[in-house]
Amino acid sequence: MIPFQDDITGVVLAGGQARRMGGVDKGLVEVAGRPMIEHVIARLRPQVSGLVINANRSLDAYRKLGYPVVPDASGDFLGPLAGICATLRAARTPFILTSPCDTPLLPHCLADRLWQASRKADAELAVAHDGERLQPVFALIHTELSESLERYLGEGGRKIDRWYEMHRLVTVDFSDAAGSFVNVNDPRQRAEIEALLAAAGEEPGMSEDHR
Repeated sequence: MIPFQDDITGVVLAGGQARRMGGVDKGLVEVAGRPMIEHVIARLRPQVSGLVINANRSLDAYRKLGYPVVPDASGDFLGPLAGICATLRAARTPFILTSPCDTPLLPHCLADRLWQASRKADAELAVAHDGERLQPVFALIHTELSESLERYLGEGGRKIDRWYEMHRLVTVDFSDAAGSFVNVNDPRQRAEIEALLAAAGEEPGMSEDHR
């Protein structure tokens, strides 16, 4: 177990509407023989003490994966901040580590790098940067920020980067692993992701624990 693992709850964000996927629940779309969210869990779970799934539909399907499912407080699909807010309230650890459900290649070192940068900078938030752009839904967030986020959402705020800028923020360079943030936004991208998973040596059904 990594030294800081007990302090972090992993959060898989699966609460969106997936308009570009024709409304199909993205986390349940099969990639390389299993639901996309299972690939995400296989990479995220070893990095954290526990894991929750943020979802607003297909709740029974997500519960069958064996983890708590936390819906948004509102059923209005208000974006990733609503899911982050709900899981900040639900977490029993000082931090949450977030990842979307459609990024099967997320870095195995995500928690480590974000944690180290956060400690060094005395930051409340640590967010991944792929060398070209911020990856705002890959973030380590202190749970003490839950009240701040509730207020921001209550005032109509929706922009994730604007809320981040209200707090002590450190961005973390992942330019050496930029491909880890590739996501599946439409059915045509599944083949590309499957090829990348194969190149990484991850066969269908293979978890990080067995590699």
